[in-house]
Amino acid sequence: MKTSFNRYIYIGFILFGFYELLAKHSAGDAVTFMGIALAFDPFDQAQPWKERPTWQKAVLIIHLSVVAALFGYMIGSSGDFKQGVMDGWLGK
Repeated sequence: MKTSFNRYIYIGFILFGFYELLAKHSAGDAVTFMGIALAFDPFDQAQPWKERPTWQKAVLIIHLSVVAALFGYMIGSSGDFKQGVMDGWLGK
């Protein structure tokens, strides 16, 4: 099987994302790097989605779920967001 260069770029962005999350504690940068990694499909791009093995679909869907969860955490933990919701709720 021929290894695509996209696989290395994908792994690099994932590693940068984990570095930002675990070492620098920056959820914003981590979600950015991990989201960009999804653009570089590490599997065979010529193969249609319906013909891919289940494990490949699972890897990409779990990756997307992690990115969405990190994005939600980033938005939810922001003090400005909470204050904006409370101001809107109270009609200020």
